[in-house]
Amino acid sequence: MRDQALEWIMAGRRQRRRRWIVVTSLLAALAIALCCAMLLLGNTIYPVKEVIRALLGEQLKGVSFAVNTIRLPRMLAGLFAGFAFGIAGYTFQTMLRNPLANPNVIGITSGSSAAAVFCIVVLHASETLVSIASVIAGLVTVTIIYLLSRGKAFSIGRLILIGIGLQAMLDAVISYLLLVGAQQDIPAALRWLTGSLNGSQLRELPPLVAAVFVFAPVIIMLGKHLDLLELGEQSASSLGVATDKTRIILILSSVFMIAIATATTGPIAFVSFLAGPIARRLTGVGFSNVIPAGLVGVNLVLAADLIGQFAFEYRFPVGIITGLIGAPYLIFLLIQMNRKGEL
Repeated sequence: MRDQALEWIMAGRRQRRRRWIVVTSLLAALAIALCCAMLLLGNTIYPVKEVIRALLGEQLKGVSFAVNTIRLPRMLAGLFAGFAFGIAGYTFQTMLRNPLANPNVIGITSGSSAAAVFCIVVLHASETLVSIASVIAGLVTVTIIYLLSRGKAFSIGRLILIGIGLQAMLDAVISYLLLVGAQQDIPAALRWLTGSLNGSQLRELPPLVAAVFVFAPVIIMLGKHLDLLELGEQSASSLGVATDKTRIILILSSVFMIAIATATTGPIAFVSFLAGPIARRLTGVGFSNVIPAGLVGVNLVLAADLIGQFAFEYRFPVGIITGLIGAPYLIFLLIQMNRKGEL
């Protein structure tokens, strides 16, 4: 009987592994297809052969400029920002055991946004300074939230409440800056706040690419510890997880990625909020969903950008489309949590 039970357990594990591999592969294939669509589609649809030749460096009239200067940077910004938002959101939600505990809701992106708007409308700063300020502000914001939430012991509920309160304050600061700012600076600030891939340039992408390549592997390697943190402080500690150290590494890695992604594309709404739950629903439980969540983030950003470009009479930034998708889910989640007595 014992051997039979063990066989059932192993069979269930193999089935979950196959499901994880199949879903992750499909998500990766969809991301590749969307990347190709971003390169091929535009005001002019170029043949695949011409797009490949332009990417390989051959100078083709019209094609090289459209593909290498406009479409390629836009696609790469969506790819790496979506991956960063997806992984960071999943990390916060899993580590803090609450679907509301993501960078959008607890104020981290608001900190970056407030600093960026201040630099744009008050300092009239360059794009480089805006990016640096938004990254530093994101780190400062999460440090304040973490320190205030510790008290005598770390509290998830306290962290979320403090984060929501800080977000409300920072959003008020942003509104004030937009109100008193010079009229000519408002469009640039609003474009940044909306979250957009418009105007992405290759020279702006190295910090984002470096952040993903440095910090995403750290979170992936700590994936098992992240899943154990979801069991609670005492359970994770009893299973050998250095909870404080692991949590700090995960928070810093996530914040660096999401702050640099926000500095590059603006705060693309709800991607970090949606990626984790979608990935978990698709892959199930039993294996770390860090990579699937990142791939879901990529697919959300690229698909939303394509919808914003081509599905309507007017072109909309990607952040508006993801907001239209994410806002109903947030309302549904709040109603569901309220029914369960979690609010």
